[in-house]
Amino acid sequence: MDRIIDYKKVLPIVEVYTAVQSEGSRAGYPTVVIRTTGCTHRCFFGEGGWCDSWYTSIHPEKGKFTFYSIVEMYYNNPHIKEMMLTGGSPTMHPKLVNELTHFAHEHGIFITMETEGSHFIKTDYPIDLISLSPKLGNSIPVLGETTPQGKIVDERMIKQHNKLRLNMGAMLDTIAYHKDYHIKPVWDGDDMKTLEEIKKLIFLLDVPEDKVWFMPAGDSREALFKSYPLVFDWVRDNGYRMTWRPHIIAFEDAREV
Repeated sequence: MDRIIDYKKVLPIVEVYTAVQSEGSRAGYPTVVIRTTGCTHRCFFGEGGWCDSWYTSIHPEKGKFTFYSIVEMYYNNPHIKEMMLTGGSPTMHPKLVNELTHFAHEHGIFITMETEGSHFIKTDYPIDLISLSPKLGNSIPVLGETTPQGKIVDERMIKQHNKLRLNMGAMLDTIAYHKDYHIKPVWDGDDMKTLEEIKKLIFLLDVPEDKVWFMPAGDSREALFKSYPLVFDWVRDNGYRMTWRPHIIAFEDAREV
């Protein structure tokens, strides 16, 4: 696979920071987060708000970090042996992802990649955990809605969002190739149409119940407080799992948390 040769070149990375993983099966682990910029999606969840990293998707910022930035972060935090690669859409940058798998392999780091499933990429070392968050009908931006920086949603934005929104082939290939996975469907606990979409997707991907983590919709404490009890009760009664979002509870919409 292709690799990065120049470790001093600025890459499509907008954030490199330390945090505590707060979603899915690795929740609670201190981790180094690498956030790429650029995304195939333009997610809007109604009352749940815009994508919480809209600055990598709807209004993508330019990259400002090099691969050396990642190396330095680990050398400065030798106690951390976890990596979270997120975005945006990390799979838009296969050379970067592949280089990260080499670094993780050489340094005994557990690597998780968050992806919406729009692209499948092979890496020289399969990724330890794919955190798959497919975007369902409840993520489609609403015509005429205003984006975080004042752009009005038009048909072109909706078309872009839907272009690779449920790429079943890519998701199946990703699940089959990499070491492990879980899926994190976003749900407000009330929208039954979305729930049926989620169930259909679970069936089509043949996902075991213990790999499904329902994620409450919301980009603020107020929004999460509405969806939390509903999702909590439904998951309890239906045999799946629920992933918390404590970074939003703790820090609201602050970046690098």
